[in-house]
Amino acid sequence: MSAAPKSAPPVQKPPRWQGNEQALRAVQVAFDVEEAVMEAIRVAAFHGNVSTSTQIRQVLGLPVPARPKRPRLTVTLSESDYALLASRYGLKPDDRLGIKEKATRELMAFVPPQMPQMAKPGEKSGS
Repeated sequence: MSAAPKSAPPVQKPPRWQGNEQALRAVQVAFDVEEAVMEAIRVAAFHGNVSTSTQIRQVLGLPVPARPKRPRLTVTLSESDYALLASRYGLKPDDRLGIKEKATRELMAFVPPQMPQMAKPGEKSGS
């Protein structure tokens, strides 16, 4: 007979994660819906100046934060994407922080100079 495998000791979470136990257990859910539904959600989110995730929570009647904790844009980058960006920015492909900083500056430069400031949710736009 072989001995029963020993269970691994519990993993110690970094101190900054210890208050986020509930968030660590959250599960991302993808909804397979028609294009018209996706477009309606995206348009409503855009007009409400909220993320599509927040818009979905509003439609489903789930609680939403008063304001985003970390407003951000996200994109998934492959190894070849990093290689392309590194070449474009004159960096090494493994310099992910440098690539992110250059890409952030490029995204910030995307905003047209004459673009008016968007009103925050709950505020009226200037008139």
